[in-house]
Amino acid sequence: MAAMPLDELRVLLARHARPDLSTDIDGLRVFRADRPTPPTPTTYGKVLALVAQGVKRFALGDRLYEYRAGEYLVASVDLPVTAYFARASPEEPALGFGLELRPAVVAEVLLQVDPAQLPEPGPGGAAGLVVSTASAELLDAVLRLLRLLDRPHDIPVLAPLVEREIIWRLLTGEQSGVLRQFGLPDSGLSHVARAVRWIRDNYALPFRVEEVARRAGMSASAFHRNFQAVTSMSPIQFQKQIRLQQARLLLAANPGDIAGVSRLVGYESPAQFSREYRRLFGGPPRQDAVRLGGGTRTGAPAAGRGD
Repeated sequence: MAAMPLDELRVLLARHARPDLSTDIDGLRVFRADRPTPPTPTTYGKVLALVAQGVKRFALGDRLYEYRAGEYLVASVDLPVTAYFARASPEEPALGFGLELRPAVVAEVLLQVDPAQLPEPGPGGAAGLVVSTASAELLDAVLRLLRLLDRPHDIPVLAPLVEREIIWRLLTGEQSGVLRQFGLPDSGLSHVARAVRWIRDNYALPFRVEEVARRAGMSASAFHRNFQAVTSMSPIQFQKQIRLQQARLLLAANPGDIAGVSRLVGYESPAQFSREYRRLFGGPPRQDAVRLGGGTRTGAPAAGRGD
């Protein structure tokens, strides 16, 4: 990877980084970290993320990933991960960007090309998260998208065009298989994504795996196999991750009601909830909520969803 494009990318990202990560381009976020961050449970939606400086690590199920300057990640479904910056300082902050991948736009690009022009899917094509080295062509397209932040009047016309070019570079790169499934409504990945959405929307409800497989339009055996390949978790493990992440949001608002929050997210036993919460977040629910600053607030927890 040539140093010069990365140098310009770092300058642009540092210039346009905001505390809330937002930019003037819809779906584009810029991040900056001046110090290593603690492992934090979060959700990766459908996104292209590229690191220009620093090292980012994350865990999905029992799989560990790392990407650094000049490497990118593609997330093809909404997945609960634990992520952190392992290398960052005020003198050399971690810098990167994320671009939302919209299935409709991917499908539009796919409709304009002959599938024979695209690379054959690799063995990792079914994974929900993949990491690769950015090609010179992809990096160039990313730079041109970020340059538009300095020319706001160009954004409405040019940003959609560069977004499609970025998708094309992904479709013709190492992760072509992931993007192709992502944009096809009847692919195995799309079936799993349907199940992921249902579990996220109904995380507090008990379910039978066979029922979710039917909702996804797959046999139980195919569903088990594909769900594990995409998420690195079983459907029950995935539900547990979503429940505990939501519980953390609720406890930040009302740290005194451990039993009530555990029931809201679907646990019948507060003791089991506390054990699993400690295992994921490294501390008991009450202690973690106070550490997050929730101990000074009062009020009933809201029953909404959060990432």
